[in-house]
Amino acid sequence: MAQPTFFERPALSTLADIAALTNAMLADASRAGQQVRGLASLDEAGPMHLTFFDNLKYADQLALTKAGACLVSPRFEASVPGHVAVLRAAQPFRDFVKVARELHRDALRPQSWVGNTGIAESAIIDATAELEDGVIVDPLAVIGPHVEIGAGTVIGAGAVIAAGVRIGRDCNVGARSAIQCALIGDNVVIHPGCSIGQDGYGFVFFGPDGHLRVPQIGRVLIQNDVEIGAGTTIDRGSLRDTVIGEGTKIDNQVQIGHNVTIGRHCLLAAQIGLAGSLTIGDNVALGAKVGINNHLRIGDGAQVTAMSAVKDDIPPNGRWGGHFAKPTKQWFREILAVERLVRDGTSDPKDEGRK
Repeated sequence: MAQPTFFERPALSTLADIAALTNAMLADASRAGQQVRGLASLDEAGPMHLTFFDNLKYADQLALTKAGACLVSPRFEASVPGHVAVLRAAQPFRDFVKVARELHRDALRPQSWVGNTGIAESAIIDATAELEDGVIVDPLAVIGPHVEIGAGTVIGAGAVIAAGVRIGRDCNVGARSAIQCALIGDNVVIHPGCSIGQDGYGFVFFGPDGHLRVPQIGRVLIQNDVEIGAGTTIDRGSLRDTVIGEGTKIDNQVQIGHNVTIGRHCLLAAQIGLAGSLTIGDNVALGAKVGINNHLRIGDGAQVTAMSAVKDDIPPNGRWGGHFAKPTKQWFREILAVERLVRDGTSDPKDEGRK
C-alpha cells in the first residue's frame, strides 16, 4: 500500500527553477536541469529532494544526507557532500520556505474538511444572515441572525456563529469553533475548537451576596491577517473591546482575557495566559506558557522568554524572563550567583533534601 499524503504532489521542478525563485546561486551550473520532486529534511531526503542546512547542530545529518540538492549559506558550503547540488543562499531556511510555499500552496491555509464547495445541506443558516458569493459552509455549522460573512470564507463543520457577528473575506473558521460578539477582518485563520467572544472572568468577589457577576458588554475585534491556534479562547471586553492587532499570530491553547489589547504583528506561543485589561504593543514576542498579570503594559518590540511570570510593565524592546520576570541580563546574573553559592557552599551533604 502506498504511503498516503494529504496534500497535492507538486509538479517537477528543476534546480534552475529553484534558483530563479529564491535568487540562490547554483554552484555547479551544469546541474541546472536536475529535477526536484519535493522537499524533505536532511535525514529523510532522497536523490530528487531539495533540503536545507543552516544549523551546525545538524552537521552529522548533512554529512550523511542523500538529498539531491541543498540550500546552504556560503560559510557551510564546503561541508556539503559532493553528490549534493549546492544552492548558495544568504538565508537558506527562508528560501526553503519560499520554495515550500510555491510547491505546496494547498497547505498554506485550511480548506473545507470534507471537500465541500458550497453550502452543506445540514448547515443551519438564519434567513437574515448575509453570505457573499463563494462562502463555503461545512455540515452541521450554525449561522445565526444578521451574521455577515465575506466571499471566500470557509466555515468549518459544527462551527457556531452567533447573532450579529461579522466575518470578512477569505477567512477560515475551524471546525467546532464558537464565535459571538465579534467583528473579524479579512484573511483571518481561526483553527478548530476556538471560543471567541464569550464572557470574561468578571466578578465582584466575596460580597455579602457571593461573587457578583459584572456584565461583559464589549466586543472582540480581530484585524486583518491574524491567525489563531486551535483551542484558544478570547474573552470579549467588559467595557472596552478586546482587540487583536493586524498580522498577529497566536499559537494553540492561549487564553486572552477581557479588555486585552494586542498590537500588530505580535507572536504568542502556546499556552500563554493573559489576564484582563493588558495592553501589548506592536511586534511583541511571548514564549510558551508565559503568564502576564492584569492591567500591565508591554512595550513595542518586547520579548519574554518561555514560562516567565510577568507582574510589572515591560518597556519597549525589553528582553525579560524568569519568575517573576525581570531584564534577562539581571535574571541570568542572579541565576549564576545562586549557582555559585551552592557550588561554593560548605553545608553538610547529609542535610541535602531536608527542609
